[in-house]
Amino acid sequence: MLDEAVPLIWKALGDDRVTTKEAAERLEELFQYRCPDDLAKTFNRLRRQGLIKGEISMEMGGWVWWADSECHAKGDE
Repeated sequence: MLDEAVPLIWKALGDDRVTTKEAAERLEELFQYRCPDDLAKTFNRLRRQGLIKGEISMEMGGWVWWADSECHAKGDE
């Protein structure tokens, strides 16, 4: 299931750095998709696998997520 969600997540993130809340809103808006468990946990799992990137942003008040070419290349492996 998670493997199927990765392309949706990449599309929702686009070329932006977004908060967890913004990512959830984008996923719901674009695909009528709600992550089956806590999105932050899922994103952290994907971050550990190198499929997305994330860091804590004091300015944005929480985690910020993005997917770059390195992440997309990792997904092609």
